[in-house]
Amino acid sequence: MGWKKYAFEFVSIFVAVVAAFALDKWNSDRKDAQAAEKILVEISHGLHKDLEDIRLNVGGHVEGINACRYWRRVVLGGTVPTDSLAQYALSLTRDFISLQNTSGYQSLRSRGLELIADDSLRSDIIGLYEYDLEILAKLEEEYDELQLHDSYYPAFSEVIVPHLLFSPEGMPVGLETPLQLAPADRARMLMHLLKIQQNRLFILQYYRSLERRIAHVDGHIQRVLAGR
Repeated sequence: MGWKKYAFEFVSIFVAVVAAFALDKWNSDRKDAQAAEKILVEISHGLHKDLEDIRLNVGGHVEGINACRYWRRVVLGGTVPTDSLAQYALSLTRDFISLQNTSGYQSLRSRGLELIADDSLRSDIIGLYEYDLEILAKLEEEYDELQLHDSYYPAFSEVIVPHLLFSPEGMPVGLETPLQLAPADRARMLMHLLKIQQNRLFILQYYRSLERRIAHVDGHIQRVLAGR
């Protein structure tokens, strides 16, 4: 009979230990799920902020393209409204930076990327932050062709500033038109305007693609959160 008692005690202890491990794992899994949910919500909020910044930059690049058209008319000897002169002088070569809200992704990296159980979603998030947004930052801030102010503003100022008219307060209020330029200066300015416009169109294509990419990832996040 003694062996039955010991067997019963052994089974009882074994069951208690297994149950304790199961409970501990359940608690750990629940905490991981809660942490993952919190991080996904944070990432989603960050992506919404990123979209706001993207739309501001898109608007700025579109304004830069309008400035190219304005100054092209000037260079070709046409007349333009002078009330837009200062605006288009500033926006022609204005550069932009990429402000990215990465706190949610950094939290995920610190906790471990495997915290996101959905393999497809985890892959989407990694691709967005490690590739798509990284490329945007490099294009806007490091790609030589898109450093428009450094590349083109000195030449623009050299050719255009001598023909500007200023108010007593020192603000540009007019332009000597039609603009009389040497053929070489006219050709150089037209080529500069063409390159500025083409570079802005190039980055706008990437922005449009990135907007779709962000919308895809955020939609994936929302579906995962809704399924929890």
